Amino acid sequence: MMDPQEALDPETLRDLREKRPLLWLSPSHDPADEGRDLLLDPSAAHARFERCAGLLARLFPELEASGGRLSSPLSPIPGLQRKLSPAGGPGAGSEGVWFLKRDDILPVAGSVKARGGFHEALALAERLALEAGLLDARGDRARLAEPPIREHLGRHTLSVGSTGNLGLAIGLIGAGLGFHAAVHMSSDAKAWKKDRLRGRGITVVEHAGDYAAAVASGRAAALDDPLIHFVDDERSEALFLGYAAAARELLDQLRAARRPVDAAHPLFVHLPCGVGGAPGGITYGLKRLLGPHVHCFFAEPTASPCMLVQVAAGLQAPVSVHDIGLDNRTEADGLAVGLASPLAAPIMSRLMAGVFTVDDDTLYRDALALERAEGISIEPSAAAGLRGPLWLLGSPHGRRYLQRHGLVPAIADATHVIWSTGGALVPEDIRALFRARGAGG
Repeated sequence: MMDPQEALDPETLRDLREKRPLLWLSPSHDPADEGRDLLLDPSAAHARFERCAGLLARLFPELEASGGRLSSPLSPIPGLQRKLSPAGGPGAGSEGVWFLKRDDILPVAGSVKARGGFHEALALAERLALEAGLLDARGDRARLAEPPIREHLGRHTLSVGSTGNLGLAIGLIGAGLGFHAAVHMSSDAKAWKKDRLRGRGITVVEHAGDYAAAVASGRAAALDDPLIHFVDDERSEALFLGYAAAARELLDQLRAARRPVDAAHPLFVHLPCGVGGAPGGITYGLKRLLGPHVHCFFAEPTASPCMLVQVAAGLQAPVSVHDIGLDNRTEADGLAVGLASPLAAPIMSRLMAGVFTVDDDTLYRDALALERAEGISIEPSAAAGLRGPLWLLGSPHGRRYLQRHGLVPAIADATHVIWSTGGALVPEDIRALFRARGAGG
């Protein structure tokens, strides 16, 4: 087996080891590849969300106004676009129009993880109720909230390994449906996230080691108990498809905003990446809907670029950031993952355009810049994608990508969507610390 340090080109390896922010382009990417040969159907997840909408509205008052549909706003951010556009560089608007996809205020769980987590929990609840004869295949899913089914589901545990946001999503939907919920976390995960989980009655199991160790422990515990269902963020197709269902929502919002997506109006989507399931699912859903007209870039911390490392080193064997000398230590806790999803990585090697990396100080500065420019407060890891448009226009690799795919003439009419992944549930005292670091305090 080839040493991953030999598989990476020397310039990329040097920049990665020195934690130097970079833009890397996937050599296997073809914008025309829509992933149609893959046996994963995002429309099935969309159908599940639709038939369970009444149930979700019944379980969560926050979803009554949307009829039980998980959705978040798509907000223009012209103030931030002007602020980040470099002096002497392209003026605001000449690089297209920037939007923020506000999954930081996604109802109930306050992060993108609700999309995948809710979908997997709903799929499990449906299956268990159908297998027990407590629900008809065509029956109203609101019946899942009734006492006999809740009692049956209460015999089962939903378990997950998480840095916090997925655990909260799984815990809330699990408790809502009547499951017991347990979240396996590394001992150095953010204390306030553990406190919030425990405050919602969710069991937190702490482990020495990083995110991967917590996942491995949770997975092993589930193997010993048939009543534990482990939500596997690294391998779960149900999670992946729950995220993919977000693509249709975004397309509807772009149409409402009168932002066409076609050859003359390309769409660039900039997605923070941890293990890769959420950005991977969203990318897959978008490629299925928009084909060659959407270009997705992942944003990873300089200490934890697991998707970049895995795809760049090849897919023959798992490759960790530790294998190239990185420590996987970052303040972007939601993105602090050393090993990419073995489900998402092979798909993303084809469908994602590339990866750019960002250091912790920039995350804090950009989160503060967003708050000052737009009045939007997010957690640092959710700010990872904010510089994506600048990498495209302001770096040699970015310009090469635009030229290679004939996008230069269309860039002024492009739409950039930056996916904001979390932040609504951050305590105010923690926000104050974020602001102080962003201001250099």
